[in-house]
Amino acid sequence: MKLKQNVRHFAAKQALTLPVVGNAVNDKLVDLHTRVFLEKADADRRDEREAHLDDFFDATMDTYVAALEAGYTEAKAREITHVQANMDFYNHGWTEMMEYPTDEVEAHYERYEEFFERYSITIADPLGDFRPEGGIADAPSTPEKLDDPEHPHAEGGFADDVYVETEDGLVVGGQDEPDDVDVGKAPGA
Repeated sequence: MKLKQNVRHFAAKQALTLPVVGNAVNDKLVDLHTRVFLEKADADRRDEREAHLDDFFDATMDTYVAALEAGYTEAKAREITHVQANMDFYNHGWTEMMEYPTDEVEAHYERYEEFFERYSITIADPLGDFRPEGGIADAPSTPEKLDDPEHPHAEGGFADDVYVETEDGLVVGGQDEPDDVDVGKAPGA
């Protein structure tokens, strides 16, 4: 999968584990991800998906922190959460929101299978142990889109590793974390 990575991502990584500011950054990141992915959804479907996406992305923030604690790089930990989201989109038939084609769902899952299995995450249950106790909001599915999927926002061919777009080009595996990261650059800090 191709991701972007800059100093804000490293600042968010650090901020999410801090008291007080971590909650503000978490909320801002949830809002940001919901907004970005709703813009990819069909306009007449956005309202009905918003609460689901808010709940889902909030749960993936815990996945992100767990992946970091397990030793994954910032890019790989973030990609894990994007794989979760794409599995959820796939399960709902929301192919227009996917970042990679439906035929790459399994390949992306398999790259992180060890981590996913540790937390009971499957393609059918992309949150696994990170599912909140009260669950997440439901949203209508569009399974008919799986018969002839359209992926206007998907880019295939990047299932073998995490690819990070930087100002200098494409970096396989992600960038090294800068030594001095200003947590104040994190969204919501």
